[in-house]
Amino acid sequence: MLDPLPVKGVRFAAIEAGLRYRDRPDLLLIEAAEGTAVGGVLTRSAVPGHPVPWCREVVARGRARAVIANAGTANVFRGEEGDRAVRAEAKAVADAIGCRMEEVLVASTGVIGQRLPVERIEAAVPDLVAALAPDGIETAAAAIMTTDTFPKWASRRADIAGRPVTVTGIAKGSGMIAPDMATMLAFVATDALLPAPLVQRLVEEGADQSFNAITVDGDASTSDTLLLLATGKAGNPMPQSADDPALAGFRQALFAVLKDLALMVVKDGEGATKLVEIRVDGAESDASARRIGLEIANSPLVKTAIAGGDANWGRVLMAIGNAGEKVDLPRIGVAFGGFPVARNGGAVPDLDEAPIDAHLKGREILIEATVGIGPGKAAVWTCDLTHGYIDINADYRS
Repeated sequence: MLDPLPVKGVRFAAIEAGLRYRDRPDLLLIEAAEGTAVGGVLTRSAVPGHPVPWCREVVARGRARAVIANAGTANVFRGEEGDRAVRAEAKAVADAIGCRMEEVLVASTGVIGQRLPVERIEAAVPDLVAALAPDGIETAAAAIMTTDTFPKWASRRADIAGRPVTVTGIAKGSGMIAPDMATMLAFVATDALLPAPLVQRLVEEGADQSFNAITVDGDASTSDTLLLLATGKAGNPMPQSADDPALAGFRQALFAVLKDLALMVVKDGEGATKLVEIRVDGAESDASARRIGLEIANSPLVKTAIAGGDANWGRVLMAIGNAGEKVDLPRIGVAFGGFPVARNGGAVPDLDEAPIDAHLKGREILIEATVGIGPGKAAVWTCDLTHGYIDINADYRS
């Protein structure tokens, strides 16, 4: 993996605050230059973490100066105590860097329902501010890990109207992954000069193609948060609309960073050994194709078959049928790794399973399904389901 690229106007710091973990960083601060525009998408769970409504208010105003995030305790379902903790974090950071509380975004990930030791966070803020630097992005990514097995970051360069711009992001996520917006946190920064409404539109479009197209276990988190900070330090002419041709390269770079991060989350799915891409075509609409794809991706029977290297295409058909979408039964087809196993409403006769078995022994698996109704198509990503998932989640709190 290439080293992450620093972003003009952004500094990072991560320290060990003793919130839950030992001998590793568990508290992150991202500082952004004055005038930074922000956009974001957050969980639509009816039981959101206390930082989520706070972040919604900051994003709605379109300006941000900092993000503070902790790992280990999610600060969810704690009543007024949880809200006070969020405000205390925001105030501590605002006082330390000289901005308004309403410009500080807050995020937490970890165990749901436990008290957040906010006093430790407040006490650690001066050390965080003293440690701020434009590099250290790898450590920043490590500070928000919970059951993750590796820190996740991605970077791209592009240009807007001939001016070079950089996009760098970090993410965490391994289990409780079925983004509905994305325990999934992602913080992406760019030095591009963009108006806040455009930042919001771009992050929504990018999330739809990346984090909203992945699933590990079908469980949407209470804390899903994806934020995009744009400092404006690249000095490019400010685009006024998402259709500006000058944005083409930047859009491609941003969406590539988001997809990279999303796929890292799936590859690091709890207990996972395989990354699975599911492509659906012939659906009534793209939205219908995505729903079919996610039904396949979330099926425990499909995921365990992949874990065992079993080309059990009947399980894929079962999932297609359970999606509740229109299909043309005589035109349904399924393929593994490009090798058809069912087509035209029936099994492929005299099937040679050797190349399929070889494909399923690999680390990256492709399932293709066609349902014969219309032009709709979509791609989603998931992972296999192994006993490792049970091992991790059976005693997560301990």
